[in-house]
Amino acid sequence: MTVSRKLFLVIAAFIFGVSLMFMFFTYFTIRDSLEVMLQSSRTEELNQLEEEIEAYYEKHGSSWTSLTPADLARLVPEGRLAPSIGLMDAERRMLAVSDDLPVRLLERLGIHRELSMEGKTIGWVYYYDSDVANLSKLRIGTPISVVFLVGGGAVVFMLLSLGAAFFVSRWLTSPLRRLVPIIDRLGRGEFGIQAPVNSKDEYGKVAQAINGMSAQLARAEEVRRNLVADVAHELRTPLTIIRGKLDLLQQGGGQIQPEHLLPIQDEMIRLTRLVGDLHQLSLAEAGKLPLDLRPTDMGKLLREVVERVSWEAEAKNITLSMKVMGNRSIVSADAERMMQVFLNLLHNAIRYTPEDGRVMLTLRDVDVASTVNPSPRPMLQIRVQDTGPGVSPEHLPYLFNRFYRTDEARSRHAGGMGLGLAIAKEFVANHLGTLEAESRPGEGTAFIVTLPIIEREHA
Repeated sequence: MTVSRKLFLVIAAFIFGVSLMFMFFTYFTIRDSLEVMLQSSRTEELNQLEEEIEAYYEKHGSSWTSLTPADLARLVPEGRLAPSIGLMDAERRMLAVSDDLPVRLLERLGIHRELSMEGKTIGWVYYYDSDVANLSKLRIGTPISVVFLVGGGAVVFMLLSLGAAFFVSRWLTSPLRRLVPIIDRLGRGEFGIQAPVNSKDEYGKVAQAINGMSAQLARAEEVRRNLVADVAHELRTPLTIIRGKLDLLQQGGGQIQPEHLLPIQDEMIRLTRLVGDLHQLSLAEAGKLPLDLRPTDMGKLLREVVERVSWEAEAKNITLSMKVMGNRSIVSADAERMMQVFLNLLHNAIRYTPEDGRVMLTLRDVDVASTVNPSPRPMLQIRVQDTGPGVSPEHLPYLFNRFYRTDEARSRHAGGMGLGLAIAKEFVANHLGTLEAESRPGEGTAFIVTLPIIEREHA
């Protein structure tokens, strides 16, 4: 059953229930009002009859045995209306009627009152005259007539309301009906399609969420395809070299010299490194990277990194400097993983910095507030700045993608396999930190690593 049909049925049931309750309420209200009016029209006469009949009952030994119609006729009040009087015992059996009026007519159109003595019901007295009969007919007929009139109006109201309910249910669910084809197309793999956003209510938010999901799926699919293509390309080159070398060696015959196996070994090393990098990257992205987290002095660790790459900087006459600002530098980290991150960043900085350039490493502690935790939290910010050619703005958002290279700064011949920055970003993310890049063409590139400082450093 569709949502619009369910909504229509709920509204229809509500309208029917309200109309039915209104009809019953109207019927009983009018009936009871007319009953009160009928009873009050003969209050004095009934009070007098009640006193006289109870006196008769007491006088005759608390019994109705000797009661006759003539006795009741003597109790009839004098006047122009000439009423009829009937008397029932406590078991609702008619004992006598003052004249020849049919008992059924007396009971149906007359008014009655309970007779009691010492808290015990002794009988019922009925009073009937032409005016009472007319009022009784009104009491019976008017509620029925009103119910018919109200019922007819209720039917018209329900028909109009059901039409309005049908229109409202269709109108309220129309955004969902427009979203269903989009969702079906997403389910068939048409990623990237966008649903129209025509409102700012919950339906608009759902459409925006679907659009965001569609865009993310499209990007993920593009990344997946590019990854497969890039991995195939990276594997094809060394495999082609290995195969060519082996074919050449087989065709040459004779004893194979060790130096002829060195190119094959180099390509095997490259393949092993590629597979290892992809394995580490997949573990980091899945949050399953094994980490040996310990309190680590990042200032000390970075000095070791600088010492390892200093020979590379000296070879290009690059000034490599390190500056520590603040006295908080202890973070919870896996020293080997973080060593790999900063070795990669510094190697890149030195590789793309021209001769006589500069590479600057800066550490400082900052207080950072986030949307999740508004209160500032102490963080260690490590900035690796070079004076290289920089990266164009259109390439900057993709620097951390797998196998991504820019023509100017990350060519395949001058750089590595294009996995270093992707691995570094995931390693930092697994340490609950962030890795970002800032760059302008001609002004160099800066990579900023932010890591949470251990809270006990405040003490």
